[in-house]
Amino acid sequence: MRILALDLGKFKSVACDYDKESGSHEFETIKTNAQEIHDLMAERSPDRVVFEIGSTAGWIYDLVVGMDIEVQVANVNHEGWRWKNTKRKNDKLDALKLAQLSAMNQLPTVYMPKPEVRQKRSLISYRQTLVKRRTQIKNNIRAILDREGLKLPAGKKGWTKEQLSGLRKVSVPIAKVKLDSLWRGQLWVELEALSVASLHLEEVEKKLNQLAAKDKRIVLLQSAAGVGPRLAEAVVAFIDDPHRFKSGKQVGSYAGLTPRQYQSGSMNRQGRISGQGNKYLRSLLVEVSWLSLRWNPWARQTYERIMRGSASRKKIAITAVARKLLVRCWAMLRDEEVWQTKHPPRLETTGYSQEGIRVFSPPDAVATVSG
Repeated sequence: MRILALDLGKFKSVACDYDKESGSHEFETIKTNAQEIHDLMAERSPDRVVFEIGSTAGWIYDLVVGMDIEVQVANVNHEGWRWKNTKRKNDKLDALKLAQLSAMNQLPTVYMPKPEVRQKRSLISYRQTLVKRRTQIKNNIRAILDREGLKLPAGKKGWTKEQLSGLRKVSVPIAKVKLDSLWRGQLWVELEALSVASLHLEEVEKKLNQLAAKDKRIVLLQSAAGVGPRLAEAVVAFIDDPHRFKSGKQVGSYAGLTPRQYQSGSMNRQGRISGQGNKYLRSLLVEVSWLSLRWNPWARQTYERIMRGSASRKKIAITAVARKLLVRCWAMLRDEEVWQTKHPPRLETTGYSQEGIRVFSPPDAVATVSG
C-alpha cells in the first residue's frame, strides 16, 4: 500500500510518499492550492491520503474523496498525536509520522461530515463570534462611561432602547468632537459598531431559524422542556449522524463532558472533565441545564441527587445534568422519538433567552426519554 501523507501549511505543504511494505519514502513540497494538490494525487496515485484536521482540511477532503481515494484525517488533539520530549520537529517529520501511524493503523482520526453540515457548523460558530463581538463592544462602552464617572444599569437593563437613546444623545460624531470631550467621540464610534454588530447577529439568527424550521430533527429536539433552537441546532449539527455513536458514554466523551481517568495498579481516580470536543456546545448545554432546574423536574431531581446536599458539588452536578441532557437528545435523534412524559405536559412558552433557550412555565409531569 502506498500512503501519501500531507503536512498542510497555509501557503505550502509537504507530502510524504510512503510505501507500507518497505518503509521507503520520499518528500515533495507543493503549494497549498486545489490545482497542485489535484496534480499531486494524479501523479502519485496513492492508495490512501492522510492529513491533519485544520481550516483547509474540508475542501482537501472533498477533493480527494472526489478522486475516489481513501482518506484519513488525523485528530491532532488526541494523545496519540502529541510530540513529547522531541529534539527535532519539522514539516517532513510531521508528514512521515502521519504516514507511519497510518500504516500501523494507530492514527487517531476524526469524523468528517458532509460539506453542507460543515457549512452549518461554521455558521453556528460564526454566530457565537458575533455574540462575543457584541459583548466586547458593550464592555468598551461601559469602560468609556466608567472613566467619566457615569454608570449604566447592570445586565440587560443597561441596553434597553431607552438607555441606548440616552447614550446617543451624549455621544458626538468623532469628526466633530472637541478636545475636551473626546470620550463622546469614542462613545459614538462604539455605538455605531454596536448597531452594526447587532444587525449582523440578527440576520445570522434569522437565517439559522429558517434552516431550523425546515429540519425535522431540530424541531424534534425542541419537544424537550428547555431546549430551544440554538441548542437544538448545535446538537444536530455536531452530532450529525447519531448512529456513529455506539453508546451514550461515547456521546458524552465527544462533547468533553466525561471525567479524565487516572488508573495505575490498585489506584483508579477520576478527575475533571476532559474538555475535549466543541466548547460552544459544551457551554450551551451547561447554560441550558442551569435554566432547566427551574422548569424541568427531571433536571432538578438529577441535580439534587448528584449534589447530595453539598454546595461544593454544584459544578459536578450541573455538568452531569448537561451530559445526561446531551445523551437524551442523542437518543431522541437515534430513535426519532419526541421527549415523552408520564402525563401530557402543560407547558407555555414565556420567551427565549439570549442563546435561544425556551423558557417555560413549570410543568407538572416528570420528563423521561424512551430508549
